[in-house]
Amino acid sequence: MPRVTVSVRRAALGAFLLAACDREAEPDAYGTFEAIEVVVSAQTDGQIQRFVPVEGMRLESEAVVALIDTVPLTLEREQLSAQRAAAGARRIEVGEQLRVLEVQYDVARRTYERTQRLHAQQAATASQLDLAEREFRALGAQIEATRAQRRSVGLEAAAAAARVAQVRDRIGRSRVTNPRAGTVLAIYARAGEVVRVGQPLYKIADLDTLELRAYVTGSQLTSLRLGRQVQVRVDRGDGELLMLPGTVSWVSSTAEFTPTPIQTRDERADLVYAVKIRVPNREGVLKIGMPADLTLAVS
Repeated sequence: MPRVTVSVRRAALGAFLLAACDREAEPDAYGTFEAIEVVVSAQTDGQIQRFVPVEGMRLESEAVVALIDTVPLTLEREQLSAQRAAAGARRIEVGEQLRVLEVQYDVARRTYERTQRLHAQQAATASQLDLAEREFRALGAQIEATRAQRRSVGLEAAAAAARVAQVRDRIGRSRVTNPRAGTVLAIYARAGEVVRVGQPLYKIADLDTLELRAYVTGSQLTSLRLGRQVQVRVDRGDGELLMLPGTVSWVSSTAEFTPTPIQTRDERADLVYAVKIRVPNREGVLKIGMPADLTLAVS
C-alpha cells in the first residue's frame, strides 16, 4: 500500500477521534430543571360551586378560576347590616334624649340659682333649696350617662360597619383569581367539595422559562457572574442532544457539601456552590426534574 494513502487514513482517523473527543467533552456541571411553583389556596370557607383548573391547562393572570358559595356570607352580611342600622337608629334616639335632658338641665340650673338667691334672702326654705339642688345635679348626672351611652352606641355602630366590611371582603375572596400566568401542575379540589380557609386548590408554574439548578466547584465559581450566557445540553431521549442558551440568574454565596446525586468536574471537591440558570422553554421541551448538563465556556 502506498505510504501516502496510509498517512491520509491516519490523519482522517485522528480527526475523527478528535471530533469524537470534542463531542464527548465532559460538562462543567450537572443539574435538574425546576420551576417557581405557586400553590393557590382558598381564602374563605364554603362549597366550591365552580372550578376551572385542569392539570395541564394554561391559565392567564387574574383569570377567575373558582367560585365558592357565598349564600351564608350574604345572609351574614344582611344580618350585620341590620345590626348596624339598628345601632345607628339607637344613636339618633339617644341624641334626642340628650337634647331633652340638656333643656331640662338648663331649666333646673336657673331654678337652683334662683332658689339660692331666695334662700339667701330668707324667702325660701332649706328644703326647697335642697330639692332644687338635687334636681339640678341629678339631671347633670343623667346627661353624662346619656353621653356615655351615645358614645357606646356609636362604637357599636362602627363595629357593625367594620364587620360588614369584613364579610364583604370575604365575599370578594370567594371568587378565586389566578395569581400568575402559567400551567396547572396539580389540582387538589373539585367542584362540590367544601373547603376551608388556607386549603390548597391547585398548583401552577410558569413553564415558559425553567431554571436549571446545578452545582459548581470553587474554581469554577470565579468564571460565573450574574447575567452571563452559558450553554445547556439536554438529552431529548431519542439519542439526540438539544443545545440551549442559558443565563446565570443566581449564585449561592455559601458553600455546601456535594449533593449525593450530583457530580462535578472535580470529584475531589468536598464543597460546591449552587447556581441557577434561566433557560427559555417556549416549545415546551423541558420538563421539571429533567436532568441537563452545563457548559460554562460558550464559543
